[in-house]
Amino acid sequence: MAALSPDQTPWAAREGFDALVAALGEADMRVVGGAVRDTLLGLPVADLDVATRHRPEEVVRRLKAADIRAVPTGIAHGTVTAVLPGGPVEVTTLRRDVATDGRHATVAFSDDWREDAARRDFTINALYADPVSGELYDHFGGLDDLAAGRVRFIGNPLARIAEDHLRILRFFRFLARFGDTPDAEGLAACTARARDLMALSRERIADELLKLLVARGAVQVVALMIERAILAPVLPEITVEGADRLAALAEAEGQTETPPHAIRRLAALIPSDPAVARDIGARLRLSNVQRKRLESAVLPVAEDAHALAYRIGHDEAVDRLLLAGRPVDALAGWTPPRFPLTGGALIAQGLSKGPVVAATLKAIEDRWVAEGFPGEMRLEALTAEAIDQALSEDNNRSA
Repeated sequence: MAALSPDQTPWAAREGFDALVAALGEADMRVVGGAVRDTLLGLPVADLDVATRHRPEEVVRRLKAADIRAVPTGIAHGTVTAVLPGGPVEVTTLRRDVATDGRHATVAFSDDWREDAARRDFTINALYADPVSGELYDHFGGLDDLAAGRVRFIGNPLARIAEDHLRILRFFRFLARFGDTPDAEGLAACTARARDLMALSRERIADELLKLLVARGAVQVVALMIERAILAPVLPEITVEGADRLAALAEAEGQTETPPHAIRRLAALIPSDPAVARDIGARLRLSNVQRKRLESAVLPVAEDAHALAYRIGHDEAVDRLLLAGRPVDALAGWTPPRFPLTGGALIAQGLSKGPVVAATLKAIEDRWVAEGFPGEMRLEALTAEAIDQALSEDNNRSA
């Protein structure tokens, strides 16, 4: 059996991990899932998960005996979080599914490693490693699939999708992140069951979709999803034209060395209509910040880069410029200046308090922005002109 070498497993050196191994026992725990997969790919491991034969209550007892803080984050499903100095580790008891409804599973605890692996979604996510020796355990050919860039369901794809409909989106997300070619049987099953997505909460759909959109193969995979009408039941607004816009945006991001952003890429996929963006943001239960950015991104560009960034912010300006095929280099290292004029200064120069002050201040600011943020002398001239005009209009109204 293959094994990870010590230099491949920096997670084993995390502070407190050795104490966790001692508490649970090396023979009764294995590192599992994404941590093993990403270690094999040479990727940084963010979330560290371990599986154990011990029941949740026994896990809690052992952790407390070892002075390790135990948080029952999902104890009904067998998960206890061990809070270590080097970061939290999720400890989950081996399980098997008793009943599923496409969204949730009822589980029973097990002491069989293969049985636990069999309930996972894809072969590349069902890899286990001994926490000390690094010995690998692969029950369903995940190592070969990982080497081939293949995302493959464990067992019958239709049955796995019936257990949890979100696996349709996870299939494509993992394909975009790790895959090269789609597994034909899995692709066919996802295509056949795409309407099952309608039974999922929109928050779960949004979470998977936004993660997918920033994966390395997002452009090709989204095009495949559109071709197969995967998103049509929940996001019918996304069409082939959206796939073309996403491809153009991704190319622009690459040329300008701009990191991809999920909301910007979602904006590329949908029609350039704020009302549509507003509806999709609400439908996907996006946060208020995400909704605002999505609605902003689909608007046209009517100003130069500096003026745009001054009015709506750097990130939102980059979104609009890239989506419009406009350059963003002018924003590199540029900090928007602060408008130095106040309403009090206008009153001191003769304007009466009231709406005219705000209107005049805005008129001055608009000209200052339009002229490229000129210096003090020009701003004084713009201010004098605006005040004279405001006073003249006030005199005419009084006459």
